[in-house]
Amino acid sequence: MIEASRSTRLLAVLAATVAVTACATGDGPPVAAAPAPLAWGACPDGGAEIGMECASLDVPVDPDRPEGRRITLALGRLPASGPEPAEGSLLINFGGPGAPGIALLRERAHAAFAQLRERMDIVTWDPRGYGAIVGGRSTALHCDWTSMVRPRTPAFPADQAAFDALAAENREIATACRDTDPELFDHMDSAGNAADMEAIRQALGEPRLDYYGASYGGVFGQAYARLFPDTVGTMMFDGTGDHATADWDRTLEAIARSSDVQFQRFLDGCAADPGCALHGSDAGARWRQLVAAADREPVPALRAAGVRYTGTELQSLAMLQIRRGPEGWAGLAAAVVAAEQGDASGFAPPGRSPYPMVGTPGVTECLEYPRYRNGAHVAATVQRIRSVAPNTGVGHPLVAHGLTCVGWPAPVTNPPAPLPDGVPPLLGAGTWGDFDGTARVLAQVPGSVTIFHDGPGHVLYTSGNACVVEHANRYFLEGMLPPPGTTC
Repeated sequence: MIEASRSTRLLAVLAATVAVTACATGDGPPVAAAPAPLAWGACPDGGAEIGMECASLDVPVDPDRPEGRRITLALGRLPASGPEPAEGSLLINFGGPGAPGIALLRERAHAAFAQLRERMDIVTWDPRGYGAIVGGRSTALHCDWTSMVRPRTPAFPADQAAFDALAAENREIATACRDTDPELFDHMDSAGNAADMEAIRQALGEPRLDYYGASYGGVFGQAYARLFPDTVGTMMFDGTGDHATADWDRTLEAIARSSDVQFQRFLDGCAADPGCALHGSDAGARWRQLVAAADREPVPALRAAGVRYTGTELQSLAMLQIRRGPEGWAGLAAAVVAAEQGDASGFAPPGRSPYPMVGTPGVTECLEYPRYRNGAHVAATVQRIRSVAPNTGVGHPLVAHGLTCVGWPAPVTNPPAPLPDGVPPLLGAGTWGDFDGTARVLAQVPGSVTIFHDGPGHVLYTSGNACVVEHANRYFLEGMLPPPGTTC
């Protein structure tokens, strides 16, 4: 009921976001004028060689206050290339959550949509708040994002005093950025982006929103489906996370179990490969013993001065290698053996901080994921997750990411919530690491289908998986979903 009421309010609000004016009539309610068309023209950063066009759209910074301050969204479009007029527009988001849509579509992703573009306009935008520092041109926070990227994920606090110290540190870091523009900072959640998506739909003159969301773009799509279910057209989530849940604790457990399934693939591969450094032994037991020992006494990485890894950090770094697929498994097995002998250098990722880290500023995430309440809550979560995922434990980024939101100076404004009734069937796709979360979301919508790719990786459509592209294009163009259980 809360989401439904907000949806009604936002629908009314967004009638004003595209410069719709109401004219009084003598004997009836105000009549809304047609939205002014977007003024498409040359893009400031190029793209004419592929037909790229750009436009801007002003929207309220706070969707609940249309009369207040406005911000500007930068939009990009690849017009339909076929001989016939476009059959509609597909709005796309590349995730991030702040990935610059225009730059990515122009530089890397336009080829992925070439076939679809023959019949549809392909439209994207640079999300609110994320500006030039990530390559976007929409209204941005004027703060140094890099100051919010930690070189090392914080340790799980051992007691309430450590929890309080972490909260104070986080508050100081985030407040320095928030103080530059509190109103924009507080409205960078996926609900704010969903309101922008609805404004774009209206400005395009489309009766329904057809949408492709990669990675975190699927969370934007979930927010849109909650807030604007009546205007959902076709919608595809490609390798997304589950933000459509009524029980976040159970969802964290499901994420942890999925991580352990991925780790088991590595263990099974070693059992079958005589060349694996762990072959012929109980590799799982050896791994868990190493993790436990490293949590008691961190293991040094001798090739990186001063670097020592806890067991939780070894779990996080191991998952980075496992997600690359079987080609990384031999190196991981060798790294485990070396770490048993006192040198964890094989776990250090190349070309970056040697430690696991939260790789993007957490403004959007901290506004929409539940936070740890106190030290006891952290301890209970750690114990529960380790019990359901003995090999990967709390090494999954989303479990650890909650530590960076403790003490945050803005409240959670868009918490997880189930999708409403009435959403039309959706399409999903996922790899080993993505399928489970995406499938949990789509399971809430009758008739939806999630395509499984039996392999590693992240995001399938824009990475050129021809099978996924074929199914997705048929869905977007004809409304036809593949059969349940489809694999690519």
